[in-house]
Amino acid sequence: MSLIRYAPAPRSLGEILAPYLAFAAKAFSREATYRMEVFTNVASLVVRLYLMKAVWTSLYAQNAAPAGVPLHAVLTYTVVALLMSLVLEIDGTRAIREKIREGTIATDLMKPISLPLYFFSDGVGMTLLHAILIVPALVLSLVIVRIDVPAPHVLAAFALSFLLGYLVNFLLNFLMNCVAFWTLETFAIQLMVRWVSDLLSGQIVPLIFFPGILQKIVLALPFAAIYSTPLLIYLGRIPPSGYVGAMAAQVGWCVAFAGLSWVVWRAAQKRVVVQGG
Repeated sequence: MSLIRYAPAPRSLGEILAPYLAFAAKAFSREATYRMEVFTNVASLVVRLYLMKAVWTSLYAQNAAPAGVPLHAVLTYTVVALLMSLVLEIDGTRAIREKIREGTIATDLMKPISLPLYFFSDGVGMTLLHAILIVPALVLSLVIVRIDVPAPHVLAAFALSFLLGYLVNFLLNFLMNCVAFWTLETFAIQLMVRWVSDLLSGQIVPLIFFPGILQKIVLALPFAAIYSTPLLIYLGRIPPSGYVGAMAAQVGWCVAFAGLSWVVWRAAQKRVVVQGG
């Protein structure tokens, strides 16, 4: 009598994504419990905006700012960049180094889930809460600064570019935290990368203010794909004819970092196996 083996029925996309949606919902609820931190983030953004407005206003009053970009455009840039930072400064992959220090990463690797997707969904859950914070932060920002609002098609392009920048930022953070598999600690590395990213991503100073060849260099770096590209689309410095090229560069960095992340993650898993026997 022959034995008949039945192959498991293929799972639908909804069944595959269900646990990761649950992880995102849990992260959203967890982040919402820290109400004081939520209010502090909004208050910090308003203070930073007030200080940035004072700095830029003073520079333009002294004719010390770069020519060709009016003050209201720079202030618009500053407001939008700070609102973006509410989302982009969230790092769901920091749990990697915490799990490595605690030693729980080994048991997590045995679970029937993709850990990189878990970290991504956890970060998305936290990000959704901070995205909601953009509404009160925007209202408070408008009390301090009047910003320009572009046409709907520009806003749509900005939103898509912002999403691509979010993916580049996540993959960069993922790579930095994966270093903990070899060093056990990534704080110093992340601090250095964070300083470089803040300057060269265009979060603080528009990259179009850099002179000559230096401007071309910083615009070609992956950091520019995080803040500068969406912001320059918002301001109209990248025209509709340049959308495809600008976003293609962002997609290119996403693919490059995704491939590198896959290689590093595979090597990290082998390291855990060797360490654990």
